[in-house]
Amino acid sequence: MIIPELPAYLSSLGGEDYKGLIIALFTLSAGLSRPFSGKLADKIGRIPVMMVGAAVCFVVGLLYPILSFVSGFLFLRFAHGFSAGFTPTGASAYVADIVPFQKRGEAMGIQSLFGSLGMAAGPAIGGWIASFWPIETLFYCAAFTAIFSILILMRLKETLTEKEPLSLQMFRLKKDEIIEKRVLLPSIILFLSVFSFGVVLTIIPDFSSHLGIKNKGLFFAVFTLSSLGIRLIAGRTSDKYGRVVVLRAAVVTMILAMVSVAFAESKAVLLASGVLFGSAVGMYSPTTTAWVVDLSLDKFRGRALATMYIFLESGIGVGALVSGWLYANNPENFRLVFLSSGGVAFLAFLILFFIKRDHKNHLLS
Repeated sequence: MIIPELPAYLSSLGGEDYKGLIIALFTLSAGLSRPFSGKLADKIGRIPVMMVGAAVCFVVGLLYPILSFVSGFLFLRFAHGFSAGFTPTGASAYVADIVPFQKRGEAMGIQSLFGSLGMAAGPAIGGWIASFWPIETLFYCAAFTAIFSILILMRLKETLTEKEPLSLQMFRLKKDEIIEKRVLLPSIILFLSVFSFGVVLTIIPDFSSHLGIKNKGLFFAVFTLSSLGIRLIAGRTSDKYGRVVVLRAAVVTMILAMVSVAFAESKAVLLASGVLFGSAVGMYSPTTTAWVVDLSLDKFRGRALATMYIFLESGIGVGALVSGWLYANNPENFRLVFLSSGGVAFLAFLILFFIKRDHKNHLLS
């Protein structure tokens, strides 16, 4: 809900030079919290981990109107990232616990479908709210939305069978508890794929204004809606033909999307590029998650998913930082930014090109 309005809000506070940090700080804290959320999900349960993320989202949303100065805002962006660091890790592990192997890709597609519905409605509704009411109202609406997540979580049954009581020892990480090596390959590919996502989150609001589009959340709504239907298809296809095949198609589509955005000079072309971008996201999101679960051990499922999300957040964060640096508030640099992100996605394609096949159980041979 709030992302499309944050660049302009930060500029109004006098922090226009820090736009790249809006997403980067969020993803940094999310990434830092992943090893802890993964370990806790495997120790104390999936539901408590999801509850922490939802609670952080609620509290931080209430604080945005209070800490209305540049350093306060940047601190809250960092704190807000802990919500993304906890809830998705617990949610993905929960879903993986309750679905059979042969339906895993489809299940991840359903999960990401509902996530996309939120991401589609959020920016569009947020842009509408911001056009009628002060941005403080938008922050409060976003905060109270998290309450509904908490109410749902209170009624779910825990899926982790062997739980341990919470202790301080759980917050001490060993080297092998930070990254799950079994899932490094799909995680690296995901990093290169979502680099463009960080670029889009950071630059598209300004680029939309540059093209004369009043609702800066429109592109976000278009690309998210375009990703909805294809998520189920991609998940089912990856169950039948393998994860690599679907990821190759996703990366090629992402490259085309970034090139299209780079040369967009009208609202119609930009939104058409959003359809391509959304299609790419809709393909790689559930497929990568299913591949990571395929490669992980059941007892370290939370850690494996946390590793995937560390690379996801890192890719988005680096993309946000690099794009903010390349853009430098100069409209002449828009094309350079988007073409560069397409080049990073091409690196993912090169890796996937050399993966010859993945078996029915999706383990590399």
